[in-house]
Amino acid sequence: MAWHVEGTYFENCNCNMVCPCSTSGLTAPADNERCNAALAFHVDSGDVDGVDVGGLNVCIVGDAPALMSDGGWKLGILLDSAASKEQAEALGAVFGGQVGGPMADLGALVGEMAGSQTLDITYSDDGRQHQVKIGTAVDMKVEDFVSPMDPTEQGIRVSGVGFPADTLAAGTASKGRVDVFGMSWDNAGKNSFSAPFAWSA
Repeated sequence: MAWHVEGTYFENCNCNMVCPCSTSGLTAPADNERCNAALAFHVDSGDVDGVDVGGLNVCIVGDAPALMSDGGWKLGILLDSAASKEQAEALGAVFGGQVGGPMADLGALVGEMAGSQTLDITYSDDGRQHQVKIGTAVDMKVEDFVSPMDPTEQGIRVSGVGFPADTLAAGTASKGRVDVFGMSWDNAGKNSFSAPFAWSA
């Protein structure tokens, strides 16, 4: 099965700015005993084995040990209610790692797939502020950080990360509430990353 998806993404976790998990390739521990994170994706364009998935949203919610490379992650997937049955199955396979690609590469670290739910997803991104509202399950709003000492106002970037993109904009969350799949937290004031992404297999 050939596929590609591309668009924008952002995440919020309970680490302080900047999350050591992502910036160390999962070899440094998180700032807390558990890593609680949600990653929201908007697919601008995409095709999964002939199924057009452009314009749809997905969110991955996860709980992992502080040293994420230890494995035993719990993941759940929230799918856009605007998707048809075919589109939801296609996106679920991509973001669940069943058809190769970046999520499949992380598969050995996943101890429990909590399943998937289909909910209304409202996603917005103006290039600096990023927001998603998913029913009563997720309410996240983050803003990329711009250093007051940077005259270019381009914002802080971390490169060489690899997943879910090579270069991420660092920021913080003003909202970070998650309550779904038996996972519940509020990560307001904590780390965020955002970036364009492009995956294929």
